Amino acid sequence: MTYNKTRLWVLLAAFAAAPAFAQNIAVVNGTAIPKSRADALVAQLVKQGQADTPQLQQAVRDELINREILMQEAVRENIPARPDVKAQVAVAEQTVVLRALIEEYLSKNKPTDAEVKARYDQLVKQAGGNELHLHHILVDNEQQANDLIAKIKAGAKFEDLAKQYSKDPGSAKNGGDLDWSNPSAYVPEFGKAAEQLKKGQMTQTPVHTQFGWHIIRLDDTRPITPPPLDQVKPQIVQQLQQEKLQAFEQSLKAKAKIQ
Repeated sequence: MTYNKTRLWVLLAAFAAAPAFAQNIAVVNGTAIPKSRADALVAQLVKQGQADTPQLQQAVRDELINREILMQEAVRENIPARPDVKAQVAVAEQTVVLRALIEEYLSKNKPTDAEVKARYDQLVKQAGGNELHLHHILVDNEQQANDLIAKIKAGAKFEDLAKQYSKDPGSAKNGGDLDWSNPSAYVPEFGKAAEQLKKGQMTQTPVHTQFGWHIIRLDDTRPITPPPLDQVKPQIVQQLQQEKLQAFEQSLKAKAKIQ
């Protein structure tokens, strides 16, 4: 009877201690490592793209045990009391808190669909105009450019001369073909000269830019077709979030007493 009672008390004591033990992933030299710490690290790794697997859970447990062992040694060496370490810890703690503040603010101030659509319409309006399909020949000096213009007027094929003389490694092998592009994508002198051409027309005088001397031919034009909203929505949302966050920071700074 005494044996049974003793065994019963042991079982009850173990049962009572089980919830507390379950809250920790390990105990190192008497110091418990709480499960919440492991959960936080796993959540951080999952957010970075890792899968929450038993292998990850075990790796996190091993990492936290190693950290605790090293931390105990650091305490024995009185490392946490060093002024430089205290300063770095304060910065790290502030960084964690501020990250949490920013995440909370953004979660409560998500851009609405109306805001996203309005920004998209604004960007489409700003991007209005035409794309140009151009060919060009790039050479080192004005005289050579003029000579090539004369050859083209005399019947030489633009593409053949581009392959032979152009210094632009990206387009020369394709006969000077620059494909379709917004004129704003080029340096200003080049883009302005291209926009003044009519379909099928070539610049009559060389165009000078920081890269050299250009002969430009306009093959065709077409209206700029903006990408669909769904395709660019993530970038617009991110842009609006940054603007909201900047406005939030500026409003707090305006209210702050800075001496």
